[in-house]
Amino acid sequence: MVEAVAIGAAGLAAGGMNAVVGSGTLITFPTLLAFGYPPVLANVSNNIGLVPGVLSAAYGYRRELRGQRRRLLRFGAASLLGGLVGALLLLRLPDAAFRAVVPVLILTACVLVLLQPRLNRWMKNRRERAAASRPDGGLPMWLGVLGTGVYGGYFGAAQGVLLMGMFGAVLRDDLQRLNAAKNVLASIVNGVAAIVFIAVADVDWTVAALIAAGSTAGGLIGARLGRRLSPLVLRGVIVTVGVTASALLIAQS
Repeated sequence: MVEAVAIGAAGLAAGGMNAVVGSGTLITFPTLLAFGYPPVLANVSNNIGLVPGVLSAAYGYRRELRGQRRRLLRFGAASLLGGLVGALLLLRLPDAAFRAVVPVLILTACVLVLLQPRLNRWMKNRRERAAASRPDGGLPMWLGVLGTGVYGGYFGAAQGVLLMGMFGAVLRDDLQRLNAAKNVLASIVNGVAAIVFIAVADVDWTVAALIAAGSTAGGLIGARLGRRLSPLVLRGVIVTVGVTASALLIAQS
């Protein structure tokens, strides 16, 4: 009973964190390891359990998604492909080498988020000139979303931080709208990875159900709270979570 309550509570917290910025896996995954679940089984079950949470977060941000259909279709294709590749990598490769580079990627994203206002001023003229032909960052941004999808399908912690780092530095849009798009893309990545895991991997369905119940409620709550945060506060949350995620991943490696 204690274990079930703890896993459900971790799912609730992870769902809320995923809605606001991402990195919810850094709550649920260590919780499962603490209860003795093998890493791969914990990662697979955790991914499946968090899918309803990211879907509920995307639903909670549905108002901010208006007018982003073209962007979501374009980046959604990259997230779908990346999530599929990442899930297959998890089942084929050891995680030590891939996890070693993750802290660097997260810290880079945090720097981009922290410097976003200055970068926006510096890049304003350049983006205005390119807006007609490359309103969503062109091929480099698409490849960045693809790479983030690969990472998200493989492990998933802080993929939202990476997406928000790229979005905030390049795309010219309100931070809340970008956060809504991030939730949709994370839903695609987690969803396609979950399908692969269900088809070919061992899953602890009790764990997945507990996390799913908690993350669904947490996603709705997090979407309501996240919308009320100012861009400055949201940026601060992103950087804080990203730095914390990097420290935890370094400590675990």
